[in-house]
Amino acid sequence: MLTRDEMSTAFATWGAAWNEHDLDGVMDLFHDEIYFENWNGGSVRGKENLREAWAPWFANHGDFKFTTEETFIDEVDQKMLFRWQLDSPSFEKGQGDKHEARRGLDILHFRDGKIVEKLTYSKTTIELDGERVRLTTP
Repeated sequence: MLTRDEMSTAFATWGAAWNEHDLDGVMDLFHDEIYFENWNGGSVRGKENLREAWAPWFANHGDFKFTTEETFIDEVDQKMLFRWQLDSPSFEKGQGDKHEARRGLDILHFRDGKIVEKLTYSKTTIELDGERVRLTTP
């Protein structure tokens, strides 16, 4: 079991790896049995499958940056919640030339000192070049 301080330190290292676009560093904190669920409902199980799914995004998505807005750590249950803002080239179809700001949160479950579950939720509005846009279902 990780202490609250160990969870906080691991999270800070992990966050830095995201913002350095360091896929290996991001993957270091994941348990081999990781279950990841994306904001769009897609999911991946297993560390190598997740690495394979994320590799193109890390290689091709440009200069993205996560800003942590708030964290909640539950040392007893080995869980963490963090609220974030993602700044990046837009994910939205036909909008890749625009800057996107997307806000959401992740729920992280730890086992054996690693993240074994990562559930991601995102708001249904984003900002494109500073203008609020409501997301729609394709």
